[in-house]
Amino acid sequence: MKKAIYPGSFDPPTLGHLDIIRRSAKMVDELVVGVLHNSAKNSLFSTDERVSMIKEVTKEFPNVTVTSFDGLLVNYMKEIDATLIIRGLRAVTDFEYELQIAQTNRVEYPEVETIFLTTSLEYSYLSSTIVKEFASYGGDISKFVPPEFIDRIYAKYQIERNGL
Repeated sequence: MKKAIYPGSFDPPTLGHLDIIRRSAKMVDELVVGVLHNSAKNSLFSTDERVSMIKEVTKEFPNVTVTSFDGLLVNYMKEIDATLIIRGLRAVTDFEYELQIAQTNRVEYPEVETIFLTTSLEYSYLSSTIVKEFASYGGDISKFVPPEFIDRIYAKYQIERNGL
């Protein structure tokens, strides 16, 4: 049984994240979306909010579960008995960083494998940072995130949708 984890901060979850979840869920028996709780980061959404949001948009996938974790990913993987890491790549610069992390994880947990998925072309520019930047200025984020998240994101910035 192949159990994989797709880790990230998902702050907020984007259509690009959902695309990676959808595609990787087809490749494994069980996919855990692991929402990282990082107290050093000043997140827009709490860990519980991010977990809830991802659960909301992945309920159609019977083999996807959503949890949160903190600390080292490889330690959490041992806890949940996962051996595959799914990572999305948008650009060459992502690959350089992700390769270092994958190799380090492999040293710490030799059974682990990392699978890199290139993002779908339509999301290759997209990041949570871009979503937050656009939203903070009241920009249209409807092409970036699932529709059910739009009002919640604007609310964090105390911005109304302005008929977008």
